[in-house]
Amino acid sequence: MAKDKSLKPDANPPKKKKRTSLANKDHVEEMMDGKVQKKRKKMEVEEPPVQIPPVIFTAGDKKQKKDKKHKKKQMTEQTQMTKQTEISDPPCRPEGSHKLGGEEDLSPEEVRVLERKMKKILKKEEKKRLKSEGVTEKTEASEPTAPQQALDYLTCWAENRAEWKFQKTRQTWLLQHMFHSEKIPDEKFSVLLQYLEGLRGGARDTTVQKAMVLVEESGQAPEDSAAQQRAHRAREVIQLLS
Repeated sequence: MAKDKSLKPDANPPKKKKRTSLANKDHVEEMMDGKVQKKRKKMEVEEPPVQIPPVIFTAGDKKQKKDKKHKKKQMTEQTQMTKQTEISDPPCRPEGSHKLGGEEDLSPEEVRVLERKMKKILKKEEKKRLKSEGVTEKTEASEPTAPQQALDYLTCWAENRAEWKFQKTRQTWLLQHMFHSEKIPDEKFSVLLQYLEGLRGGARDTTVQKAMVLVEESGQAPEDSAAQQRAHRAREVIQLLS
């Protein structure tokens, strides 16, 4: 019995398309894209902050900074010199006017200080001018000298005891010069002897010792009239205080 050729299978059947592999390939690509996007987001989140590089000063920058400092110092010195010039050369103002330039911006204390400085400067300039012109400045009798003050102190003790007050400076001067007739006249020395009667303590002992030394010195110079005169006063003091 002959076989039917129509029932014989084809030696080369048509190949089926691999749809499944293509679908898997698309799925894998989507997964890869998702991973890439996640990685990028993670990198953006974890990206470290931008670090500011440290400022590095070069030699030119240092020189420029030094020049600025030097210029600032020069400006300060010029300002001070300008102020000194303004003080030493004050603007002329009419007599009786006590207002200074810029006084409105100064406190009363600052104005007084400035006026005192200006008076000193003007007085100094006046002295220089008189000296250059050869004019001798007269001595002002503003306050009595130390010898006159000591003698007035002694006179007040003798004549006006109610107003007299003890002053150690005046007493010290009298004790130092009591043996010199050119410093303390004879009429004042007699008053001083009365004053010395109340002398006490170390001052009394020191005065006696000094008087004894003068007496010894006078024995070594018998021809010195000044030494003999001092010794005469010294003997009176020793007799009074011993």
